[in-house]
Amino acid sequence: MEKSNIIEEKSNTTKNLGEGKVGPLLIKLSLPMLAAQLVQLLYNIVDRMFAGRLPGEGTLALAGLGVTFPVIILVAGFAALFGVGGNRASIALGKKDKETAEKLLGNSTTLLVAVGIVVSVLFYFIRDPVLRVLGATETILPYASSYLGIYLFGTVFILISTGLNYYIMCQGFTAMSMITTCIGCALNIVLDPIFMFTFKMGVKGAALATVISQAVSAVWVILFLTGKRTQLKIKVKNLKLDGKIVGQICSIGVSPFIMQVTESLIQFAFFSVIKEFGTDEYSALMSILLSLSNVVWLSLSGFSQGASPLIGYNFGAEKYSRCKSAFKLLFAINLSLSFIVAGSMVLFPAMWLSLFTNDASLIELGKLPLRIFMFGGMLFGAQSSCQQTFLALGQSTVSLFLAMLRKVILLFPLALILPRLFGLGVWGLYWAESISDVLAVCTTVTMFVIVGRPLLNGKVTKN
Repeated sequence: MEKSNIIEEKSNTTKNLGEGKVGPLLIKLSLPMLAAQLVQLLYNIVDRMFAGRLPGEGTLALAGLGVTFPVIILVAGFAALFGVGGNRASIALGKKDKETAEKLLGNSTTLLVAVGIVVSVLFYFIRDPVLRVLGATETILPYASSYLGIYLFGTVFILISTGLNYYIMCQGFTAMSMITTCIGCALNIVLDPIFMFTFKMGVKGAALATVISQAVSAVWVILFLTGKRTQLKIKVKNLKLDGKIVGQICSIGVSPFIMQVTESLIQFAFFSVIKEFGTDEYSALMSILLSLSNVVWLSLSGFSQGASPLIGYNFGAEKYSRCKSAFKLLFAINLSLSFIVAGSMVLFPAMWLSLFTNDASLIELGKLPLRIFMFGGMLFGAQSSCQQTFLALGQSTVSLFLAMLRKVILLFPLALILPRLFGLGVWGLYWAESISDVLAVCTTVTMFVIVGRPLLNGKVTKN
């Protein structure tokens, strides 16, 4: 009992998760995360925004960066696999089990570093064959290979800064989590034009700016998680892998990892279809469309991830009415947000396309595809809210199914079939995205009513 009191006194933020008013607390937790996600979004797309404006080669550079997406997304997937264990840590903190939470943090650190080294070395030596398979033509391969070759050197930094940031967020330090992202993003924005244009390094400069920025973010995360403010600390004794702890990390991280892997698979399908039916200009356009899809999804993730520690903590503490209140508010906010953001892309496509290119022909080419591509995105809010809540509740099996549903079960086959039907070609990809979004949202909401609602009411045994 004495130990529990000490833990509570060390973190008013964690204590407030179970006591503060749900509405204001959700907003307080989510707004820093929303800002962090928007910064992360800018982090992810700023290279493409600058690449699209390289004199005389902007469209080819944009296309080259586009075909690297599947590899970059796969790398980010490992950050989710070994970092989202922070959700388990949040539940453990709700049960006053700090020891388990710190073991989760220590094992995640080891896994992220080890996998980062392996992935960077492996993909560096096979990147050109992989990029060709992913859809790189001979004209855009030099851009893709140059960018990815440098980017891979920062894999360990990327995994540490992204993966361990979950453990900052799960304690309720959302502002600190935002700062972690902001530091890297701000540095990237400053370094990108210097390396790309002043030093005339082109896409190599974009990659170098990203590596340096992520390294600074990684150092920041490590310093915080070994410092005085954090309740959970990285300790040497917890770096040794424990099979049970690794299993807990992977059981909750496998769902977002599958989401990332399937996203990588889908983008492979997209660019391979474009290589078969389209041109380099269509590859550049797809690079923009995928970036704009991230604008919607990451905007929603801010509120969803901000609500995650609130829902997870109260679920662990068996305060179910607070869980329900947080979810209902999250659902309403996210659905409204997705309708507004994606809807603006449907109504004003040229405005959004012009953020990435000043090529008038590419903007004109992309207007109708963007409208079709993002139509289903107006319902993304429902998908994000339900899926993140399943993660916060520790429901890895259901979350895994939903992760596979939109990409593997629906989008992947549609992306391969529709382009070959009725002579649709690359247009089949745009319709495949929108159709799969609508069907996935309907299924996810139904699953939440069946499985999630009883959990929020405390009527189902927790994992």
